[in-house]
Formats: sequence, C-alpha cells, structure tokens
Amino acid sequence: MHTGDDKTLYMRKTSVAIQLDGKLDEKAWKQADNVKGFYQYFPFDTSSAEAPTEIKLIYDDDFIYIATICYDIKKGDYVTNSLKRDFRGLGNDGISIILDTFDDRTNAFFFGLSPFNVQREALISNGGNGRNSFALSWDNKWYSATKKYDNYWVGEMAIPFKTIRFKEGATQWGVNFYRIDSKQNERSTWVRIPRNFRIFSLAYTGKMIWDRPLKKPGANVSLIPYTAASITKDHENSGSTDYGGSLGGDAKIAISPSLNLDLTVNPDFSQVEVDQQVTNLDRFELFFPERRQFFLENADLFSDFGTNRIRPFFSRRIGIAKDTVDDVNVANKIHYGLRLSGKLNQDWRVGLLNMQTARDGDIGLKSNNYTVGVIQRRVFRRSNISAFLVNKQSLRDSLTDKFTLTPQNYNRIAGIDYNLATADNKWAGKAFYHRSFDRDNDGGQFAHGVNLEYRHRKYNVGWEHQIVGERYEAEVGFVPRTGFNRITPSFILNYFPNSRYVNEHGPGVLVDFIWDKENGKTDHSFELNYRINFQNTARFEFAFTNDYTFLFSAFDPTRTDSKELPEGTDYHYTSFIGNYESDQRKPLYYELNVSGGQYFNGSRWGFSGNINYRYQPFAIFTLNYSYDRIRLPEPYADADLFLIGPRIDLTFTRNLFLTTFVQYNNQIDNLNINTRFQWRFKPVSDLFIVYTDNYLPRNLKIKNRALVLKLTYWINV
Repeated sequence: MHTGDDKTLYMRKTSVAIQLDGKLDEKAWKQADNVKGFYQYFPFDTSSAEAPTEIKLIYDDDFIYIATICYDIKKGDYVTNSLKRDFRGLGNDGISIILDTFDDRTNAFFFGLSPFNVQREALISNGGNGRNSFALSWDNKWYSATKKYDNYWVGEMAIPFKTIRFKEGATQWGVNFYRIDSKQNERSTWVRIPRNFRIFSLAYTGKMIWDRPLKKPGANVSLIPYTAASITKDHENSGSTDYGGSLGGDAKIAISPSLNLDLTVNPDFSQVEVDQQVTNLDRFELFFPERRQFFLENADLFSDFGTNRIRPFFSRRIGIAKDTVDDVNVANKIHYGLRLSGKLNQDWRVGLLNMQTARDGDIGLKSNNYTVGVIQRRVFRRSNISAFLVNKQSLRDSLTDKFTLTPQNYNRIAGIDYNLATADNKWAGKAFYHRSFDRDNDGGQFAHGVNLEYRHRKYNVGWEHQIVGERYEAEVGFVPRTGFNRITPSFILNYFPNSRYVNEHGPGVLVDFIWDKENGKTDHSFELNYRINFQNTARFEFAFTNDYTFLFSAFDPTRTDSKELPEGTDYHYTSFIGNYESDQRKPLYYELNVSGGQYFNGSRWGFSGNINYRYQPFAIFTLNYSYDRIRLPEPYADADLFLIGPRIDLTFTRNLFLTTFVQYNNQIDNLNINTRFQWRFKPVSDLFIVYTDNYLPRNLKIKNRALVLKLTYWINV
C-alpha cells in the first residue's frame, strides 16, 4: 500500500532574507528543495496531474517559507467565492500544505492560499477521517503574498515556528500538499491519495527531513486584550435600554514547543457569527458547532469522546444557559478560563480545562465551575486510547458570599475511548465506555458504544451499536436521549466508471434500530439510497426510507405548540428525499432538497436548499430557504413552515468584510437581522461592529435590538 513513505523532501536552513512578494528572486529559493510530481485526485486518481505544480521549502530561525508555483494549462479566470479568509469548497482555486509536525498521522496543521492571496488555516484531527476532523474556525498568525503571471501564479507563505506545535529536537515531520484547479476541473496531491478517502487524509503523507534537529523557538507568549462596548434594548418586555462595557483578554503561553497554555479573563464572544437556523421537526435537541476561538485548538482532545449524539463534553454548554421562563438560550458570563493542551512526546497528549461562570439570579442559575481532564496514549501507528474526567460543580457566589462549594450540586462523568485508525486507512472506528456520577448514583448511569467501518475502494461496510442507561446524565455534554439500545449497520457500493460525465456512483443501505427494556422497539429507519457524483463536481442523491416511531412522551410533529400526539402511540411511515448540488465553480450555483411522503399519522412535503451568486471576488449573495407542508388529521394541527435566510457577504479588501444575514422563521415566530463588520487592521487583530435586531414577523414589531463594538489586538511578548 502506497502511503507516501517513498516521497521525501529536505528542509535546509538559510540566512538569506526573504521578502514575500511573489517574485522568488532571492538566492535562498535556489537552495530550497523543489517538490514536483503531483498525482491527480479528481476526476481520476490513477495518473499524474495534468496541471504542473512546483513547491519550494526552506527555513530560518523564525519561519518556515513555502513558495508555490501553480501552472495553468487552460485559459480563464481563477475562481474564488470572495476575499474573505477561511474559504472552503470546490468553488475556490488554491494550494494547501499539511504539516504533521509529530509524524503521527493523527493530528496536523493546515495552511492554504488562493491566487488572490486569501488565507485559510485549519486543524486536522482524527487522521482526517471525516468532515468534522477539519476545523477551519482555528485562527492564528502567519504571512503570505501572491502574484499572477501569464500562465501561472506564485504564492509565498511564511509560517512562524511559534504558530505551530512540534517536538523540540525532531528531525522528521509528515507533509503533504494539494491543489484545487477549478479551471482545469482538477484536484491533485503530492502524495497519491485514493479518491474514496478525503483529500486531507493523514494516512497518506510524505517525509519532511530537517537538516538539523529543531530548536525551541524562544519565548512564545502572546497577549490578546480586547475592549467592548454595547447598547441593548428590550422592546418586548421591560422596554429598558442597557449600556455595557467590558475589558478582558486572552493569553497564549507555550510551555514547550508542543504544549500550550491558553488563558482567558472575562471573555467576550459577541463577534462570533450567529448560527444558521433550521426548521426543527426532531423530538430531540439540535446540535450547533462550537465557533469560539478559545475552545478550538486541540478541540478533538476534549470534544471527540463518544459519538455524535453521545458526547460527554460539549463546550457550548459553558457560557450559555437556558432561561427556563422564556425557553431561550442566554449568555452566561464567564469569569475566567484556562486550557492546557498538547503533546508531551510522540505518544502522549494531555488536556486540562478549567472555567468559572457567574451566577445569574434572574434565571435561578448558580455559579458553576467546569473542569475537564484528558490523557491520550498512542497505540500502534495511528490509533490511541484516551481517558477523561468531566466535572461540573456548583458554587455560591454573590456580593456577600465567597466562592464556596455547594457539595450537593454536581455532575461528573469519567470514561475511556479506544480510537482505531489503521495505517492504510481501511479500518476506522472506536469503542467507548462512560459513567456519570451524581449525588444519587442509583445505577443506569453509563453509556457504551462501538462503531467500526471498513473502507474498500469498491465498498464500505459499517457497524455501530450504542447502549445508554436511563440515568446517564451529561450536563456538560450533548446527549439528547438516554435509556435506549441501538444498532446501525450500513453498506455502500462504489463504482468509478470511465465516463466523461459521471465520476462515481453507487447504492447504499442504512438500518437504524432502537429499543428499550420497557417499551421494546421504539424506532427504526430503513433507508435505500443511490448517489451520483458528476465530473463537473455536481452531485445527486435519492433515498427511500421506511420509519417507525413509538412516542414514549406526547409530541407535536409540527413543533408549533399545537395539539400533541398522545404518549404510547406508534406510527409507520414511508417517505423519500432527493438532493442535487450544482457545480460550485460557476458564478451561480445552488442546492435543492425535495422530500415527501407519510409523516406520523399524516403527510409531509417540502423543499429546502440554497441559491448562491458570486460577484467575484468582492461579493457573494446567498438565499437559504426551507418549506415544509405538514397535514395531520383532525384534531391535530396542519402547518406550513417557512424559513428564509438571505445573506450578503461583501469583501471590500482582504482585511475589510461586511456580512448581513436575515433569517425569517415562522416556526419560532421570529425575524432576525444580524450585520457584522470586521476590519483586520493587523494579523489576528480586529475591529468588530455587530448589529442585531429581532422582530415579530406579522407586524414587524421590534422584540429586541443590540449594537456591539469590539476591538482585539494581538501582542507578541
């Protein structure tokens, strides 16, 4: 199995100054190792890339320098969605580098650059085995420049050693590069990656050999203070206007080149982009990803225990609380936080998080301390065993009381996970056992699961089972459902035809079966699907499902506070869904989902998706939409649920952005407007102005309004 072991580049040190200008006229570039010979990843993966790519690498005491030369064999403009950093998707040209600084093929740093000098950086975890293992929300300081020529473009990157984590004294890293060439409709990689795996898979990396052992990059301390001012008015309830101001900040301290301490005091997350709303027809809580910078570096170390709906730790539980009176989420002030995370050596990773939130007497919320401890040991080539402890402890804090323990109010979870990833990337999965503790400890406080996937070029086979006790309680986790047993086998066939139009296609079967000891079977879903991926990057999928649902509590299928279906009733229903995603390289591209069929004791028909228009490179206009037509027999309510979300992203320059996001959702009877202005006046230093309105849609009466101004500044000490 070719996994890149025969691909090697050599890093040489230079004392020649390099100016980032896209010209490559410094003498140092003549000394640098020159990387060539890319393989095609898309549309095929059995030949060399048609569009040549060359990469040169060299370093000095402070920076890793990367020069990229991307040749064109087809005329036409380069493609980009906008000038905004952290671009993602096939509608962008660019070159990317993956640095596996511990050569463990499990975690890596990612840096990318477009022909328009738009940057992106990410953290890759879990071997790059899934979409969630690629975290673009991570942000850090590095430098770049690009220049376009007649039949190629050049990019130069300077990545500070202080920006990444690595082992002092190391002489070898893992590395790979990949290029997206939208004009040629080609994606290519330096180390060949089978197209049935993700293009950022860490199972396929080459060797990056340093000419001398790496030294510690000197003192590495960054301070990121902020100041913020806000004005809010509650038009719906009190009618009062509140003026606010705050000071705080973060610090990043490198304990070693591979171990980092993050500190935050009085953090403020008002600049974080709002979540995209969805129509909620699920009986359980919906998941929204973490976007706050403080929680992102080494996030997999804390947040990847369990599986998607059995997470013992979910960082969004910290700093966000439920107002049980109005049934909405509200911000909960965080006093401080610290997070120690990283590598001790090639085999051991550790993590420690501690955060303190404030008391909120208006909603009866106690002050809480959150502590998470993690230790991880690598086994075999790419697998690991991890153990953790999550502790939520209530405290008493007020103007008259000290911070004292409230012994009877706590929630704790301990557990162990085994994460499997074979060297050839064919086998992947995990097994886990978790147990929660509270003052009762009456039994049934466990969660156990196993998932295993075998990925062959021609087929994928998967198995998953879960057993969750009735009293398993994860107050700082994401566990929407407890007290059940579940099995989920799956099978997918992959066909790769020699076709001008179809790149890959095949059928799939998914079975989901849930039962408990009291009611027997409570849910099943049998799905038969077929997918087609086209050579022009478009995609189509069609699926039939047969579902069974037993209601162990009353439920309104429209989620509009209408009459509920009674507890103890059960329903069989059959439906279909079709999905089409158009060619994202075009200025106008879209996604359309169509669904219909039976729904509980009635029917449901609907469509959803988005339409996007790109005015390159300065603007992208997006319309997110969703409509569900639900019809239920008397005395239950019908519903027509609309969700419309127009969005405008303007990028005046690579440092000046304006986003306006409007969301109308008649299911929650709300019209939201969020406008976010960002000026990145220095690397990782920003001025934000955020304006938010919420209205009653029927008469446009204002519910509440807020204006926030925030300034952050990154200081290297």
